[in-house]
Amino acid sequence: MKKILSVVCALSCLSTPVWAANTINNQSALSTQAGYSFGYLVGKSNAEALQSIDLNAFIEGLTAASRNQNPALSEQEMANILALYKKQAEAKDLLEHQQQADINAKAGADFLNKNAHQAGVVTTASGLQYQVLKAGQGKSPNKNSTVEINYEGRLIDGTVFDSSIAREQSVDFRVSEVVSGLAQGLLTMKEGGKTRFFIPAKLGYGEIGAGDAIGPNSTLIFDVELIKVK
Repeated sequence: MKKILSVVCALSCLSTPVWAANTINNQSALSTQAGYSFGYLVGKSNAEALQSIDLNAFIEGLTAASRNQNPALSEQEMANILALYKKQAEAKDLLEHQQQADINAKAGADFLNKNAHQAGVVTTASGLQYQVLKAGQGKSPNKNSTVEINYEGRLIDGTVFDSSIAREQSVDFRVSEVVSGLAQGLLTMKEGGKTRFFIPAKLGYGEIGAGDAIGPNSTLIFDVELIKVK
């Protein structure tokens, strides 16, 4: 490990940043390839944290620490700086999150307002919209039922974020365990039926969203086939 770090440190002493020149290949010395590989993997696993920092300063700090040199800043100063940096980054992330939430909320409202006038679309008191694609003939679930369904979930721009249909494998779950918009929608179905649900953010994942796929205040579309009420 010390040898790998020394390669990274030695490279940092060059006047031109090493990432500006693509000189690493499978003919390079093993220690050079190892240094590059280690640096790449560290960068890849910490890509988000490294995006907005000064990489030259990062390598300078890495060099000083690996050579046991005295730091340019005291440990207390570094702790204070990192705390401030984290606070500013969180504030920036929060602002960007809120801006995206506002954009998604407007887009969702516009979509639902227009969609409400489409043929066959029913709007409920809660704001849920649905369109029956195929009427079912079996029994309907209640909020405590376990159901077997096939489904596809997507955003209003058509991006699919989850699909048991694509996986070719139906799923079982309790109605009460899903987002409220989908739970309300399932209660309108009968076995054998297929329905398309248009779920406003307040009945979905709200201002938080879900992971990278579903942003804040996202309106969701679910195509659902109710196979069986268990």
